Amino acid sequence: MNDINPYKVKWILPIMVAKKDIDEVKEAVSGDVEVVKPVKKKVVKEDKGPQLIDLPGVGPGAVAKLEAAGIYELMGLAVLTPSALSDMAGMSESVARKAIQASRKMMDMGFVSGLEHEEKRKELFNITTGSKNVDNLLGGKGIQTKAITEAFGAFGSGKTQLALSLAVGVQLPLDQGGANGKAVYIDTEGTFRPERVRQFAEGIGANADKVLKNILVARAFNSDHQMLLLDRVAELIKEGEPIRLMIIDSLTAHFRAEFSGRGMLADRQQRLNRYLHNLMRIAEQNNLAVYVTNQVMSDPAQMFGDPTKAIGGNIVGHACTYRMYLRRGKKDSRVCKLIDSPDLPDNETVFMIETDGLRDIDV
Repeated sequence: MNDINPYKVKWILPIMVAKKDIDEVKEAVSGDVEVVKPVKKKVVKEDKGPQLIDLPGVGPGAVAKLEAAGIYELMGLAVLTPSALSDMAGMSESVARKAIQASRKMMDMGFVSGLEHEEKRKELFNITTGSKNVDNLLGGKGIQTKAITEAFGAFGSGKTQLALSLAVGVQLPLDQGGANGKAVYIDTEGTFRPERVRQFAEGIGANADKVLKNILVARAFNSDHQMLLLDRVAELIKEGEPIRLMIIDSLTAHFRAEFSGRGMLADRQQRLNRYLHNLMRIAEQNNLAVYVTNQVMSDPAQMFGDPTKAIGGNIVGHACTYRMYLRRGKKDSRVCKLIDSPDLPDNETVFMIETDGLRDIDV
């Protein structure tokens, strides 16, 4: 980004994000700035590189159908099967097979050494939760991009408050624990409150209007709508929106309501599995963090200890990179326990939810 001269280059790759968009995000957390009416921008790529249209047998009509199905990049095409691509784009399976093979060759989807993989992981961002105790629980820097972080717990345990704090924190500069980016908030339970975001923003001395402008909110009314909104997120990223955080609050509410009873459990888990894999694909391709809240149930077979279990079973457990269990503690505090992580030990910490944000408690 530092090598790009904004006076000589009119457009940049959407994955890198327009400089003006980043400046707008920075304005939100750098004092009072006059709010201007947002103008929808579309970033066009000058140096396109390999695109869907460059693949053999894939014409403009097929590209339009793929984009309508949520496939915008070679990676999304490379992981399809010939039969699935044939149904989506209206081409023969033989042509679909050639297109998929060509996309896989262009993507260079082979193995890399551990050192190369370590180097690639340096591009990850970390987003502060607003609590140093919780950040330390997650490795010292907060939640991570290219990962799904789940927080489950009973109502009133602080899951949504943590989500709102993250939506503000992602807009901070890199040296303050942010990612200079915007947040997408998919609200399935009607819990998003702009006034609460204002309180969090004012708590860190940010421009509340600008902070709210950089949070893109959508109310999902059923599971189909919830799944469809993922395609809209991909479209926003393609248009150049500097999205670094996606929040789903909550993940399983609609799936749980629409697929009730043991007879529908298999269908529910299958759809939930597909939804989680789409979440991970978007996070991996666009280097953004995913934070999901989850409902709980009481396990009647649990004779001793806490009977609280997260909804979704092993499907959710295996798909989420980091899992946190939130519950109420003493004197209105909240206890956050890390129960699953690929690189961190199980541990727990305590924090308070105040009017202007999260406050740490000595443990």
